[in-house]
Amino acid sequence: MRCFWHEGQRAHRPALEFFNGALHPAADKPERVDAILAAIDRTERPPALAPQELAAALGKVHDEGYLQLLASAHSEWLAAGREGDALPYAFPVHRRERQLERIDARLGAYSYDTCTPIAEGTWEALQAGASTLLGALGAVLGGDHGFALTRPPGHHAGRDYMGGYSYLNWAALAATASGRRTAVLDLDYHHGNGTQDILAGRAGLCFASLHADPRTDYPFFWGHAEENGGNVRNWPLPRGTMLEGYDQALAEACAWVGEQAPELLVVSFGADTWEGDPISHFQLRTGDYRRLAGRVAGLGLPTLVVMEGGYAVEALGANVAGFLSGF
Repeated sequence: MRCFWHEGQRAHRPALEFFNGALHPAADKPERVDAILAAIDRTERPPALAPQELAAALGKVHDEGYLQLLASAHSEWLAAGREGDALPYAFPVHRRERQLERIDARLGAYSYDTCTPIAEGTWEALQAGASTLLGALGAVLGGDHGFALTRPPGHHAGRDYMGGYSYLNWAALAATASGRRTAVLDLDYHHGNGTQDILAGRAGLCFASLHADPRTDYPFFWGHAEENGGNVRNWPLPRGTMLEGYDQALAEACAWVGEQAPELLVVSFGADTWEGDPISHFQLRTGDYRRLAGRVAGLGLPTLVVMEGGYAVEALGANVAGFLSGF
């Protein structure tokens, strides 16, 4: 499997996030990257993208106003006399179209939580992440399996909103840029709500997700079984799920994906399904990941794996390497 990484993704270094009623150190830290890079054989730097090429790819997935916010939010935050990372604090209960001027209002209009700060280097890292993603996609379209070491995660980002540490949706970007019938299989602990929102109803694309039951876990408002229909399928699983239950759900998901007759597969892989992850509650072990990846590989499709969550740094590299070895 060809693995792609761009050092520019290290520029995203948020200090704090707000959840459960308090400020906490940001969970998505650059040390996650070091753990993964130490565990995989080697990486390739993706080809450079022309600005217009990058803009065209992002425009297929994300709203123009939202992209403009990502590019300018931190500088606007500082210009307003603030310090540190830009974080929203006010959100519209229902979508309201307004001419918003203050950065506080614009952040809230394009966010749904308070744990996704925009730091000084966030936009730089996101552009490097897009290059990483599209470079790996090119390898898959050329006949190889590929791994895009994307950071920050992406599957919670919608067309015009950020959340869950996610700003640009890597899986949706790959699916829409592939030019082929593409299935996205989300194997992160948390539901890929942004990917579902972007891909639902789009011809030639489909989305399947295994994740913690949203009645008990983030993102709460998406990922319920009753949302199934058309090109979307969800498998919400209870806290404490171990290999047997997870593998059974994965077998069902792979069977459904196969029925959609895709030509290419994108896997949103989160290692936060591991038993010791600090913010998650499944019970998968490091040795389980190769077996699970082997089931996915059994679909016989050119596969692009994009990196999502996984916050137990001490085990992250081994868990990612184990999953990739299944291909």
